[in-house]
Amino acid sequence: MPASQEHIGAGTPMGANLVLDAGGCTFRLWAPRAHAVFVCGTFNDWVVAESFRLLAGPTPGHWAGFIPSVGDGAEYKFWVDGESGAGWKRDPYARELSFKPDYPLSNCIVRNPRVYPWQDAGFRPPAFSDLVIYQLHIGAFGRSDSGKGGRFLDVIDKVPYLADLGVNALELLPIVEFPQDHSLGYNGLDYYSPEMAYAVPSAEISAYVTRVNNLLAARNRGPVTAAQLLTQIGQLKTMMEVCHAYNLAVIFDVVYNHASSGDFGGDQTTSQSIYFLDRYTPGSNNNSLYFTDQGWAGGLVFAFYMADQTAGVRQFLIDNAAFWLAEAHADGLRYDEVTVIDSHGGWDFCKDLTDRVRAEKPAAPQIAEYWMDDKSWVVRPRSAGGAGFDMAWADGLRNSVRGVISQATSGRDGSVNLDPLRDQLYPPLGAAAAWRMVNHLENHDLEWWGPPDHQKQPRIAALSDPSNARSWYARSRSRVATGLLLTSPGVPMLFMGQEFLEDKYWSDDPADSAHSLWWDGLSQDRAMSDFLRFTRELIALRNRQPALRGGQVNVFHVHNENRVIAFQRWLDGIGQDVVVAVSLNESTYYGYRIGFPASGWWAEVFNSDVYDNWVNPMVAGNGSGVNADASPLHGLPASAPVVLPANGMVVFARLP
Repeated sequence: MPASQEHIGAGTPMGANLVLDAGGCTFRLWAPRAHAVFVCGTFNDWVVAESFRLLAGPTPGHWAGFIPSVGDGAEYKFWVDGESGAGWKRDPYARELSFKPDYPLSNCIVRNPRVYPWQDAGFRPPAFSDLVIYQLHIGAFGRSDSGKGGRFLDVIDKVPYLADLGVNALELLPIVEFPQDHSLGYNGLDYYSPEMAYAVPSAEISAYVTRVNNLLAARNRGPVTAAQLLTQIGQLKTMMEVCHAYNLAVIFDVVYNHASSGDFGGDQTTSQSIYFLDRYTPGSNNNSLYFTDQGWAGGLVFAFYMADQTAGVRQFLIDNAAFWLAEAHADGLRYDEVTVIDSHGGWDFCKDLTDRVRAEKPAAPQIAEYWMDDKSWVVRPRSAGGAGFDMAWADGLRNSVRGVISQATSGRDGSVNLDPLRDQLYPPLGAAAAWRMVNHLENHDLEWWGPPDHQKQPRIAALSDPSNARSWYARSRSRVATGLLLTSPGVPMLFMGQEFLEDKYWSDDPADSAHSLWWDGLSQDRAMSDFLRFTRELIALRNRQPALRGGQVNVFHVHNENRVIAFQRWLDGIGQDVVVAVSLNESTYYGYRIGFPASGWWAEVFNSDVYDNWVNPMVAGNGSGVNADASPLHGLPASAPVVLPANGMVVFARLP
């Protein structure tokens, strides 16, 4: 007799799910064109037997069954018989994969999601407008000097550093299983399984237990046990737990536009992945169940376009988004290349996706990478015809800041056009929606070393002085660039290393030591430690000054010949005005008169020049502040002469 459908209903979750009070496990697979599906594993010596054949149902296209005496840690796979023959398939919903056999022949592992002792019930992620995001790659960020790639538990060591930096959200490049030994993560294939390369092998766990528990104890959290760290999902959850203990939200980068097309070459007759999962007739990739024949970034685009025929594909991805929020306590999602989803018939899918995530966790920011000029539609609610995302990546400010920094390298007499920067300081969707744009100067793609034909852009330090990324020109212009990012409307995002003046491209390859983050530089290179202090204190200023987190901006002064731009930030109905003045002139201005929103005393609350050879003994600044008189200027009712340091930024505020 086939497996029982006891405990099986239309709402039974996909994949393998323990039924603890019944002492067994339900298994459910979507394979609409399969002739038969069996589940085999360590619980039946991998025998394809009638008693382990799943029954069709409980809904069309699905196969399901209840297997008694299957517990946490059991290994399994599906044996799928279809038109092209029979063979092994990994569960698309598998929570974890085995290290042995080696991937891609790994087995799936049954996991009980209730065994991890979460302690983060009191954690609340920041409001959308308060976000300061830090993007990182697990393998590169946590890389050791021994050439090993970083793992989840290695990243934990740097959580106090990130909390001290002042960022409040980490954006992780994709962490799901990918076929290669290392990767950026955008070729994922097993969407519910943490990347095995990011897990510490069991033989090394003892070295981490004390370190992890010391970090938790420092935040009045209880310890985790070595047993809880032995699983891959347990290590990911522990990283999340530590981040939450240090008030860091974690945003997962998810890839729903395409996936890797198979296991090392994508042979449709031997692949054990979702590629031709129901083992349908080989041929066009349109026959492969999950994919179309349209390629993207070395993979295949998911089949979004026919809701009646591809409902399982869409549900697989929507379930995945909800899964990471519930299972790993992710605090938000950044969606890779929504533009590709849209251009391949996935607009309605996007609306269903964002609706489900919002129902699961309303406070979770949903960030779209969407490269159409008009981003308003992607962040509009469904009721207004939009896709329902909360935010979108933007490149307007990035391109304009990079543009003026590049122009400034032409020398003191070179032309610098600040007009595009002025225009990009104004939120493209209006002040009330300024937080809907995520601004950045560097990111994983632009600064990736990659293959020779990869279109990359230099790190800000290298852009600021191509001949010497540690010169005064590089240091000072980099401070201006980062200062503009963190004082402009919108949500700012830093890329790993940007905060301490990293000037090299980055690599995901652990063996590429020439492109690894130079953490030792913080104790060896004065420019790096000074720049880290600058970034940390500038983020603190942003957190102290609510006007810098709002959307109102008035760029009241632009002088291209002088290379000076100044703007006002405030909160409607509240005020708390801040004035930011920036100079890319290579000489200091003394007595440079600019407008102010009101007469009276304006404290100088930040001066980038202080951080050059901290504390800069030759700092050019305004002491404790300036006194603005009632002399209108630049469209404002008051003005004052100020000192503008060469290649510098000063910020003034009315203190209570």
